[in-house]
Amino acid sequence: MQITVLRGRDEERRAIRRLLAAPTDAGAALVLHGEPGSGRSALVGYAHRHARKFAVIASAGLADEASLPYAGLQRLLDPVLDRVGELPASDSRLLRRALAGSGCPPERQLALGLAVLRLLAVVARSRPLLCTMDDVDLGDRPTAEVLAFAARRLRRLPIAVVLTATSAPPGGLPSYRLGPLDESDGAALLADRLPEPPVGPVTRALVAAAGGNPQALVDLAGTLTAAQCRGDEPPPTTPPADGALGRAYRSRLDRLPDHTRRMLLLAALDEDGAPETLVRAARAGGDSIADLTPAERAGLVRVEAHRITFPHPVARSAVVTAAPIAERRAAHVRLAGVLDDPAQRLDRALHLAAAAAGPDPALAGELEAAAATVGGARASVALERAAELGDDPARVAERRVDAARYAWAAGETRRAQLLLGRVPTGPVALSGTGPAGPGRGGAVPGPAGGRADLLRGEVELRCGRTPAALRALLPAADVLAGTDRPAALAALARAGEALCFSGAQYRYADLARRARVLSRPGDPPEVELTGTYLAGVSATLRGDLEQAGPALRRVVVLAGQLTGAALTPALLCWAASAGLLVAVDGAAHRLAERAVELARERNELSALPRALELRAIAEYWLGRHAAAAESSREGLRISRATGQANVAAVHLGMLAVLAAVRADRDVCLRRLGEIGDGPAPYSRPWALAQWAVAVLDLTDGRHAAAAARLAALARPGTGRGQVLVQVMATPYLVEAAQLAHRPVAVAALALFDRWASSTASPSRRALSARCHALLAPRGSDEAEERFRTALRLHPVDTGVFERARTALLFGRELRRARRPRDARTHLHDAWETFTLLAAGAWADQATAELRAAGESVGAPDPAATRLLTGQQLRIAQLVAEGATNREVAARMFLSTRTVDHHLRNIFHRLGVRSRTELARALP
Repeated sequence: MQITVLRGRDEERRAIRRLLAAPTDAGAALVLHGEPGSGRSALVGYAHRHARKFAVIASAGLADEASLPYAGLQRLLDPVLDRVGELPASDSRLLRRALAGSGCPPERQLALGLAVLRLLAVVARSRPLLCTMDDVDLGDRPTAEVLAFAARRLRRLPIAVVLTATSAPPGGLPSYRLGPLDESDGAALLADRLPEPPVGPVTRALVAAAGGNPQALVDLAGTLTAAQCRGDEPPPTTPPADGALGRAYRSRLDRLPDHTRRMLLLAALDEDGAPETLVRAARAGGDSIADLTPAERAGLVRVEAHRITFPHPVARSAVVTAAPIAERRAAHVRLAGVLDDPAQRLDRALHLAAAAAGPDPALAGELEAAAATVGGARASVALERAAELGDDPARVAERRVDAARYAWAAGETRRAQLLLGRVPTGPVALSGTGPAGPGRGGAVPGPAGGRADLLRGEVELRCGRTPAALRALLPAADVLAGTDRPAALAALARAGEALCFSGAQYRYADLARRARVLSRPGDPPEVELTGTYLAGVSATLRGDLEQAGPALRRVVVLAGQLTGAALTPALLCWAASAGLLVAVDGAAHRLAERAVELARERNELSALPRALELRAIAEYWLGRHAAAAESSREGLRISRATGQANVAAVHLGMLAVLAAVRADRDVCLRRLGEIGDGPAPYSRPWALAQWAVAVLDLTDGRHAAAAARLAALARPGTGRGQVLVQVMATPYLVEAAQLAHRPVAVAALALFDRWASSTASPSRRALSARCHALLAPRGSDEAEERFRTALRLHPVDTGVFERARTALLFGRELRRARRPRDARTHLHDAWETFTLLAAGAWADQATAELRAAGESVGAPDPAATRLLTGQQLRIAQLVAEGATNREVAARMFLSTRTVDHHLRNIFHRLGVRSRTELARALP
């Protein structure tokens, strides 16, 4: 097995180059160790290709010769055995005897090691020597010991030694563990092997399926179809058993004795990996855990104090598939027999189920009961097996739906889709009914189909196409309406998410109408919350803010009444969304944060991306841009890991917007490039991408282009497009459209005003006042009053970035109105805030405005003291020493406000942006 293209092995290649570049009188060695397929042999080949000035002798350990002492050493030294005659007679005789198969007595092993070292030195007299032994631990142990002995004693010899091993490396030698490839290196390897590189989500799925193992990734690439490469069909989830990596493990397995293979099978079937369980199971069959020693040496298993593990899932799979079915069933029964602790109930049931030869309703019931105690991916596996053991089609369907639900919650999207694919989409037949005999006829509708469609719709909403999501969710609501009203309302709420995601909000009114039919007076909080949420969002989208506000605030209140099983991440997310619509940002953030915490507590990975999306939006409105970016980065990572491509695109769009707002063009364009051209027009990712590009346009002075992009986000009169995203972007739209597209700005601001005035949010009203100031006549009293109102309304503790933007725009307005002195105060405030926020591009704009207003702001003069008055210099010196403004005021008998004023002037005169830079600027 040979990986010819090296990816992700930069450090190891540098180590090899350093080894080969060492002085001729300073030999050295290194050991490369890692699991099969990790690239050890490729690195040996790399060493050979770069050893141009070296003579090379090379060999590899062979398992077939593991019982022959010094067989590997004989093959390695065979090309230079003609030089043995140049050794002292005693060394020559000892070495020839060992290599001829006569062995070496223990008391002469030191002498043999020295004889090998002297032979290598003889060979290296005329030319430096590279000696390599691949898989040194796979061959005979005496060879490995002698080579390690010699490799430790190369200090004054022109010899380089490279050894590779699967197991732990020999002691006393520099070693490098070959770990898994990361996503970028995995993508590069796939690009090397395929005519067209796979799309991003497929690449990530393949790297995860390979566990970062290069050979596993190459094997997966060999099975990839064109449709899978494009993402049109799901990619393989495990490397092929007959691939190079699987064959390598199978080859090692075939050489093991029978008692070792029996123990290895027990270890492979016991996924918990607890040594105590394996010891008891081994004893029950007359075996011993010590029988695993040959498997450890072969690199097939790792036995540690508290856990038994396999180096790669392919190794475990190779062990299991190689065993006959009768042996596998017997091993499962042995393991079940020793799992008698109540905490091991599910493990015991799973082993018994694996040994079952046919339907077993009683065991199916036990699996279902045990699954309810654990949840997560293991519950999904148990319920799938319970479905296979059941004989009632209705119960089989129910169990498969539950198995899919657990798989989806655990982030195993593809598994959930496969399970749902096995659930009938029509009525489910009851066993033993109807004239056609058992299992035929007598079809009656059951809840399984409705719950399956609800889950199908959610998976499509997050991972697939929104039309398909709606085709599943709307019928699900109809089917569930008569038997499970909470689930029917949830289906409608998910359908509403699909409409908002795709930009078809005009259809939302029908969902609210259907929700009203399902609602009842006295409904519990979790049911009332969903119905009220649908009514509130519908009213918001049709512009009826007087009705929307009370409904959405009621949703936020109801969220606080949820307890126990009724408290779910989904309900908290709907409540957080309601809070954002009525601009109670703090409450929305708390609800989204609680949804994140709850999803983590319950290991519901599939709920995390949406909860993090809402948390990021709340943090954006709270002015916590860095926190919003971190939330979106985490949401992006989890979305990709769980296959939620749609939510990943939303997080990428949010990251692009946040980067654009910071005027970080490179990051913004990189995020936009990751979104690509996949999102449909008017979808939420598309709208966020357009918003981000428009902000860049605005920053670069392309006002008309920015206005055109933002105006195209939605058509409010029709309910099509991303109305809510356009409302969020309205301050940028007004700023861009105030000159060339004034009617567009006026219309957008009218909608924003209605929303802002319906809330109690000072930040929204501050933005509204700023927008009105921009549209007021230049230099007018109205413009000034509106700017001052905006500055007064901006919260002091949050939204500092938007406050600084308002100060910058106000300063620009005053400067253009030929009031430079008044302008400088606001421009100073903006510059200082942007500097503290590390918003360099905005700080540069403030600097340019300050210069236009008659104040020079630039790099510090080396003779800083000449730029400051005596009092300013004293203040600067105290601050540079670490004093706070309050401490400076106390020591100089000044007010804190006076110190603040002087410090701003000091910063501007010296052209510094922080106290640290001030300390460096002073002599």
